Formats: sequence, C-alpha cells, structure tokens
Amino acid sequence: MTEQDQRERVETEARTWLRTPYRHHARLLGKGVDCAQLPAAVYEAAGMVPHLEPRYVREWHLHRSEEMYVDWALRYAREIPREQAGRGDLGLWRYGRTFSHGVIVLSPELGIHARIGAGVELVDLMRDEDLRPGGREARFFTLWGA
Repeated sequence: MTEQDQRERVETEARTWLRTPYRHHARLLGKGVDCAQLPAAVYEAAGMVPHLEPRYVREWHLHRSEEMYVDWALRYAREIPREQAGRGDLGLWRYGRTFSHGVIVLSPELGIHARIGAGVELVDLMRDEDLRPGGREARFFTLWGA
C-alpha cells in the first residue's frame, strides 16, 4: 500500500466518525468519542498504529504539565512544521497547560476533531479562532517516515 493509499484510508476512516457525539474517554462510533480517542481509533482502523488505550482524567490538561498526548504521538510519528502537515497527519493544540486537543488534518485548511458540545465535525483550520495560525500554540506530527 502506498503512502497516498494510507493517507486516503485515514481520511476515509475519520469521516465515518462525523456526527458522533462528544463523550469524555469514549470510543464508540456513532455513540461517543473525545479528541484523544478519535485519532487513536482512526489510526488503528487505518492500520497505522496498534490498539492504544490512552488513559487520562477529565481536565488533566488544566492541572498537570506532563505532555501525555505529545508523548503518545512521538511513539508513532515524527514532528513536522505546520506548513508541511497534510492529509492524515495529526495536529495537537495547547489547551490549559499541555497540548491536549487533537485534530486529524485533511488539508492545510481542513481537519476533523471531536469538540465538546458539537461532537465529531469538520473544522476550518484557517478560520477557527483557536486552531488557526496565530491562535493557540500547535504542534504537528506525521506517521509517515517516522
């Protein structure tokens, strides 16, 4: 399978999760998922990573400085500049004390994420107040060439 095929597989899988409600620490298609479990489920289903069970409590990012999400990403991916992020890559944004919000990148302008109150949705990475360049601090990772 080529890299392009793998990236397409990640996007296709991510899109199946659209409209799944937001539920803290859940990972059940159509029933509930959060922004950490969504990438874990998508990358696993696309054959990019083994089964992962991230463990965290609600609002951990407000009370701890440990970069759990970044540490997980670096096990399977390498960090890249934002301008190199493309289809199937992972973006992490700083909320609170840590990088704690994950988005699966579809293009430089578009991503899929799980948002409290909205569930899994497409997001405009250039216009969303928090996710746009110049908004919250962000880091990007690719699973290809890691």
